[in-house]
Amino acid sequence: MDKKQLITLKKVLRYMKKYIPLLVVSILLATITVAMTLYFPILMGNALDLILGKDLVDFEGIVEIIKTAVFVIVVNAIAQWVMNVCNNRMTYHIVMDIRKDAFQKIERLPLSYIDSKAHGDIVSRVIADVDTFAEGLLMGFTQLFTGVATIVGTLLFMLTLDFKITFVVVVITPVSLFVASFIAKKTFSMFRLQSEAKGEQTTIIDEMIGNQKVVQAFAYEKKAEERFEEVNARLQKYSLNATFFSSLVNPSTRFVNSLVYAAVGIFGALSAIGGGISVGQLSCFLTYANQYTKPFNEISGVVTELQNALACAGRIFELIEEAAEKADDVDAYVLAEADGRVAIENVSFSYTPEQKLIEDFNLEVKPGQRVAIVGPTGCGKTTFINLLMRFYDVNSGTISLGALDDMQTGEERVTYQQGGNQVQGQLYDIMHMTRKSLRGNYGMVLQETWLKAGTIRENICMGKPDATEEEMIAAAKASHAHSFIKRLPNGYETQISEDGGNLSQGQKQLLCIARVMLCLPPMLILDEATSSIDTRTEMKIQKAFLTMMEGRTSFIVAHRLSTIRESDVILVMKEGKIIEQGTHESLLAQNGFYSKLYNSQFC
Repeated sequence: MDKKQLITLKKVLRYMKKYIPLLVVSILLATITVAMTLYFPILMGNALDLILGKDLVDFEGIVEIIKTAVFVIVVNAIAQWVMNVCNNRMTYHIVMDIRKDAFQKIERLPLSYIDSKAHGDIVSRVIADVDTFAEGLLMGFTQLFTGVATIVGTLLFMLTLDFKITFVVVVITPVSLFVASFIAKKTFSMFRLQSEAKGEQTTIIDEMIGNQKVVQAFAYEKKAEERFEEVNARLQKYSLNATFFSSLVNPSTRFVNSLVYAAVGIFGALSAIGGGISVGQLSCFLTYANQYTKPFNEISGVVTELQNALACAGRIFELIEEAAEKADDVDAYVLAEADGRVAIENVSFSYTPEQKLIEDFNLEVKPGQRVAIVGPTGCGKTTFINLLMRFYDVNSGTISLGALDDMQTGEERVTYQQGGNQVQGQLYDIMHMTRKSLRGNYGMVLQETWLKAGTIRENICMGKPDATEEEMIAAAKASHAHSFIKRLPNGYETQISEDGGNLSQGQKQLLCIARVMLCLPPMLILDEATSSIDTRTEMKIQKAFLTMMEGRTSFIVAHRLSTIRESDVILVMKEGKIIEQGTHESLLAQNGFYSKLYNSQFC
């Protein structure tokens, strides 16, 4: 076992600590099972010695031996059953803990990790790799303890019968261990390649099924088949090699076992002829020779499965040990309610160091302002939203939010009018603010909709689970989703599958808008929020948005410039910088980049 496997095994053993009582019980039961199994040949040998010849059979003695044998069989069966229950319970609790840790880590991973990894590979690690690991672990618990106990117990029993014959068995045994070890080293790397290829295959399948309409629309089927066949061929190659080498273990060790059995038979027969042992003892020895060598076959099979299990476990632990998103500061401020003020100073950010994106970004947003962000694709609009929400952290500079609640002294304090009332706000760097409280003050509607499997009600109330029926229906009506929901088979209790099932893209977006309207946080982010809605409904939604945005700071990302005419401030971005800023009319009057964008849509 190499260093990498040992490290993985130590991690597995850490998960076993919680279940040491079950492990101890399993080992004790394995010992009982082996003891009963090894005692049975002695009983049969004794019975054989009671058959001395014609009319010289000790029937009373044989009956007593049969009674004892029945007791041994019953105890053995019960011990094996309870041991299997313990092993199954231990295995699947360990697997449950590992899956729980893996999923919790996914929830805490930075968005940059999720964006940079194939989603199908992550799914494969949590599902397929853990299943393979479970199979290997269960086989290890079931056969490894019993096998080792059988080997030790058989040697002890054989030593009590004849030392010389036992010595012959021990001398030949290392050959079997050498063969199993040699093959196991060859199989580990192949099983790891097999596991990685499975992850690639899952990724392709996930991509193609999730985007089948696009695949068919662009006649990509043939190319998709070629990609799948290439990965499938590699998986077949790795699987075949791993299976071929692992399948050599059993016949190789069986060959060695046959040598052991033959040696015991020859030396035992010579000893019996010379009067060293009885015929019944020779029968015991031959049975023990089989029982002694059989665990080597089982253990060699277990070792092969463990190679596969450890290869999969290594991939799981790689995920679990990925660096989590930087935790909030211990003294991080919990933002109860934002006052709507946003101050951005000298912010720079790039996804990769070699490719600059946002540099020296400065902006000050007053409470209740509607800020529209426009610009060509790739100019940094969505990146700016990611920074506001702390999906990504800035490389340099600060983004600060104002808070309505009382704060410590020493921070900048501003006074302004909101909703006709004078309010005092405190500015706080979002890097020193808890992410949960920060994001709880934003309502976000994206171009890409996301719905979970469940009822319509559960999807709307995701951000406010304790909402009343009246509040939920009011939000649905405000988003113009109520009418189509009532037409569904079970209304708000209609079950939808992952990502909305048979709902149209527009209907999905209306549900996402209703979700935000139910929460009504103090700040809003609308990233092409009406891109999938028909023009007539969009006009109604825009009116609803105007009502919702009243008194709330709003950031609106839009490609259709007609939807942002009423914005208080329009930011025109290009190559990560604000190149123009102003109202719709003032920007048109400048006859600059915005004017060209606007006229290109209407002229």
